[in-house]
Parts: sequence; C-alpha cells; structure tokens
Amino acid sequence: MSQDNRILFAGDPHGNFKPLITAVHKYQPTAVVLLGDYDLETSLDSCLQEIVDLTKIWWIAGNHDFESPEKHNNLFNSALADKNLHLKVTEIAGLRVVGLGGIFLGRVWYPPQPPKWQGKEHYLNSQSIKIQQSEMALKYKSAIWYDEFEALKSLKADVLVSHEAPGSHRHGFHVIGELAEAMGVQHIFHGHLHENYVSFIKKNIKVSGVANSAVANLMGHTLS
Repeated sequence: MSQDNRILFAGDPHGNFKPLITAVHKYQPTAVVLLGDYDLETSLDSCLQEIVDLTKIWWIAGNHDFESPEKHNNLFNSALADKNLHLKVTEIAGLRVVGLGGIFLGRVWYPPQPPKWQGKEHYLNSQSIKIQQSEMALKYKSAIWYDEFEALKSLKADVLVSHEAPGSHRHGFHVIGELAEAMGVQHIFHGHLHENYVSFIKKNIKVSGVANSAVANLMGHTLS
C-alpha cells in the first residue's frame, strides 16, 4: 500500500457509495474519511457493509444529513455513530485529523458576519420555555456554532476535514483557513461544492476539494 493511499477521502456520496467501495478494494487503505451528504435511505453501516471489515471508516456530517429525521437517524444512530470526527482530533493512520461537520447558517453564524448566537446555550436561553424543553430542530443541529469553532483553535492537528470549503473556493469561508492555521494544519479536505481541485491558502496550507462520489488520497489526487 502506498503511504499516500493509507487514508482516502470520499466526497459527498448522495446515496452512491460504489466509487468508495471500489477504491477500498483496489487501494486497501488503513482508513477512509467521508465528507458528508450521504442521503441515507438505510443506516450508514448497511451502505458500507462490503468494506466495514476491510478498513476503518470515519465521517463528518453535511447539510443533507439533517434534512429529515430518517436521514439523520440513519447516520447518527448507525453502528458507525462513534466514528463521527466533528469537533474532535483523532489519530488516524499516524496523522492527527480534526473534523468540522455541518454548514454555516445565516440564522446562527455566517462569516464574515458576526455570530447571531455565541453558542447553543446562548440561543436556547433566548427562546421560549417550550422551545428550550424540546429537542433542537435539525436545521439548528446542522449549524457550525461560533463557540465550538473557536474552541478548536486551542487544539493541534495535521489534517482538517470539513464539509464547508475554506477561502480557496469562491463559495468558501476564510475563517476555515484561519482555523487550520491556528491548529497547525497542513492539509484541508472538503466536500459540499462538488468540485475536484487542489489549491493553497496562506501558511502554505494545501486544500483539496473532493467532488460528489469522488475519492481522493492524502496527496489530494483523485483516484475515482
């Protein structure tokens, strides 16, 4: 196995997991990281049953994964629920990988605008008792919250995987690059925008966009 292929990154499957399954059989990676938007009609582990014993599977969530209770349940209550990388640094195949799932949401925080809420507690404390006592709406669960984002800056990582793009993409957000810089990240992989590309942002941080159903390796090379 090539060292470059020891971790593979899968762009938004939108229900099509065949390219990832094919790539795992061909390249035999130590681990794969899925970048969100699964559109799951059944549990994630069921969709990946063919490779669950062949490699370690990690993931972050995208906006589509909060569109319905069914899609959300098939991801967050699957047998792979504990492999969620969101807001954590995890050692994977010798690299420290940090995850940032979800999206920037105008009603919560949409950089470069200041956040409307400092965090979930700030938001909930401003709502009615009825809303406070009910489970947070899926739309709000999909959001990137300012306080959680800022807390990541005190950690260190080698690779950042996010659903949203940094400023390397015309629809990206410069704050993601600032987060990567603060954490000492050398490479960012993102999905969401359905484009394969490699670029660089300040501090020579490499950015790899991975298109829908595409698979890239640690060098950012598209394998399928």
